[in-house]
Amino acid sequence: MNTSDTKKMDVTNIDRRCFLALSAGAVISLAAGKLPGIAQAASPHALPPLPYADSALEPVITSRTISFHYAKHHMGYVNKLNALIDGTLFADMSLEKIIAGTAMQPENTAIFNNAAQVWNHTFYWKSMKPGGGGEPPAALKQKMRDDFGSVAACKKALLTAATAQFGSGWAWLVLDGGTLKTVKTPNAGTPLTSGMTPLLTIDVWEHAYYLDYQNRRADYVTAVLDGLINWEFALENAGL
Repeated sequence: MNTSDTKKMDVTNIDRRCFLALSAGAVISLAAGKLPGIAQAASPHALPPLPYADSALEPVITSRTISFHYAKHHMGYVNKLNALIDGTLFADMSLEKIIAGTAMQPENTAIFNNAAQVWNHTFYWKSMKPGGGGEPPAALKQKMRDDFGSVAACKKALLTAATAQFGSGWAWLVLDGGTLKTVKTPNAGTPLTSGMTPLLTIDVWEHAYYLDYQNRRADYVTAVLDGLINWEFALENAGL
C-alpha cells in the first residue's frame, strides 16, 4: 500500500451496495461493537463529555480552540440534530442508525449532516490524547508495515489525505476489507457510509485549527500526528 491510495480513495461517491448493507445494519452492528466511547443514546442526544480537560492538548491545540470547537461547534450540531429529528421517525434512533437512514437522501441532508458531525466530532476527540503520538502498539505497527511499508509511510498518507482535502472535511485511518488505508471525506462525510471501519480521524475544518495555526493546516496535522494521535484507540477499533 502506498500514498497513491489516498488520492484514489474519496468517500464522496458512496457505493450503493455498501449503503444498502449499512442500512440493513451490518456496518452499524460492527461500528457499535468496535468503536468505544461513541454515544448510542436516542433523542434527545447529548453532548458527550470530553475525554480530557480542555487544556490537556496544549500546546498542540489550545484551550481557546477547544472552547470554541467543542462547546460551540460540537454542541451546535447536537442541538440542531435534536431540533431536526423531533417528532420524526428518527427521534428514537442512535446516531449510527440516523446516519444510515439519511445518507444519500436529499430531503434529509440537514439531518445527515448534523448527525454525522456529532458522530465525527465525538470520534475525533477520542482519536487524540495528551502525550499521544510516538510509536504505535506492536500489532498496529506491524499492520502499518504490512499495508503501508512503514509507520512513517502511514503517517505521511494521513498527512496527505488531510492536506489534499479541498475545503472542510476529515482525514481517516480505516480498515477496508481488512486492509489499512487512509481516506478523506468532505464536510460531514464519514467512512461508515461506505462500509469501512474508522480507526481514527483528524478534523480539517478550519474551526479545528485556525485560531492556533491560521492557514497552516499541514503544521496542525503534523503536530497532531507527532504529539496527540491516539494509536491505542485505533488499535482497539481495529480489533487486532
